[in-house]
Amino acid sequence: VLTDQTNLALPLAQRLLIFTSLALVMVVSTMDSVIVAAGLPTISAALGAGSAASWVPGGYLLMSTACLPLYGRLSDIFGRKVVLCFALALFTVGNLLAGFAKSTVQLVVCRGVAGAGDGGLVSLAQIVIADIVSLRERGKYQGIVGGFIALGFALGPIIGGTVSQRVGWQWCFWVTIPVAISVMGIVAFALPFKRVEGNMKSKLLAVDYPGCAMVLGGCVLVILPITWGGVSFAWNSAEVLAPLISGIFLLAVLCVWEWRGASLPIIPMYIFKVKTVAGVFIAMFINGFIFFSSIFYIPQFYQTAHQYSPLESAMLLIPLLVSQMAASWVAGMIVSKTGRYCTIIYTGFGLYALGNGLLSMVTPSSPKAPAVVYMVIAGCGTGMTLQTTTVAAQASVERQDVSVVTSFRNFVRLLGGTLSVTVGSAIINNSMQSYASHVLRIPQILIERILRNPLLLSMTHGSGLTPEQATSLLEHGYTAGFRAVFIMNACLAGMATLVALFMI
Repeated sequence: VLTDQTNLALPLAQRLLIFTSLALVMVVSTMDSVIVAAGLPTISAALGAGSAASWVPGGYLLMSTACLPLYGRLSDIFGRKVVLCFALALFTVGNLLAGFAKSTVQLVVCRGVAGAGDGGLVSLAQIVIADIVSLRERGKYQGIVGGFIALGFALGPIIGGTVSQRVGWQWCFWVTIPVAISVMGIVAFALPFKRVEGNMKSKLLAVDYPGCAMVLGGCVLVILPITWGGVSFAWNSAEVLAPLISGIFLLAVLCVWEWRGASLPIIPMYIFKVKTVAGVFIAMFINGFIFFSSIFYIPQFYQTAHQYSPLESAMLLIPLLVSQMAASWVAGMIVSKTGRYCTIIYTGFGLYALGNGLLSMVTPSSPKAPAVVYMVIAGCGTGMTLQTTTVAAQASVERQDVSVVTSFRNFVRLLGGTLSVTVGSAIINNSMQSYASHVLRIPQILIERILRNPLLLSMTHGSGLTPEQATSLLEHGYTAGFRAVFIMNACLAGMATLVALFMI
């Protein structure tokens, strides 16, 4: 029997101190997940990483995604405080060592350690909020937290680009450490320790080790080949198909084990029978897919079409993220005041579909002002659906299942984001490949070079194309692919609206 770790009787001052520390957890977690993006060229040059540089953010995201589903159940067994402090310690040590890395391999390994810690931060913060705040008040607190998530995404590329150029690339990893250590101290002393029943031996025996191993192995075997496909290896190559098929098989075995074999499953299969929970999982997979697609391809579009620097293009995301922050806060306040969240979720996904549909109309010759308005609309849609779905899922299950539902909800969102970059890249590359080979008759070796680095289209020298070819490929190849990505995103948001209407 799991120990109920709810503690709603905390004094207001103590609750606010804990909540502030959890909000900072959200900021450092989301900021750290994107901070490398703007500083990656500097890091690559310093370590001579070359094409292996993509593994620096890739390894982090892989470990964060794979470890995320584990933290909910582990916090039930060992206690919220212990597991949250462990995740923060792992995150801090990984980033500390990353700054001292002397080779690309060392850096990738250290960032993988940090990612393993990061996988638990957001989920555990949301779980602790559910422990110390009543369901009626939870919307307000989760809404504010959603704003801090957006703040972290906004600050990450800006801080990463600034410190890597002016201070040193090591500070991309060290800048979050003081905050993480401070938060660890607050959590250790301010968060009440509600003793979980059983001694250490019984707790260790309660862990679903086969389930943990299959979650980690299955996620790695599925995510890796998806990121390789069409980039490092052909989609029909053995290097992609062998691990992908093995991973799918392992995840199928995991489902059977969690359903029939595990006494305390990491992912209890019965939660999928709850219609609202299943609807939230589908909707948040789509939410993550669209969001990460947007924060990757909007900056790339402006770097490619307008020669913006990574820092300048990251600044363009501020309208999207600030509107997301504001909408999340307002939505949370409305939920706490009215106790209703369904209408907000429906409206949010509708706005998300509208914003992405409008973004699909942006071209290299479009003025920036309309694009900013479109991003604000999309950002409001994201903010209205981000934390309200957390409240919806938590309100639909028994107290003992809140932790695993919260963790899995965040897992499917991050999984959607991981897949979105690969799918978007395939769409844009296919568009450029088709136009370059069939219309412009550009040699295949040159096409492959441009596909690896679309920014060459904006360079006067070094692309190997004539100015006319580069302009034509940008307008009819790259832009057509960009348009297709956001049309797809709009359709997915429309699908999420229907899922929300009929399931949440």
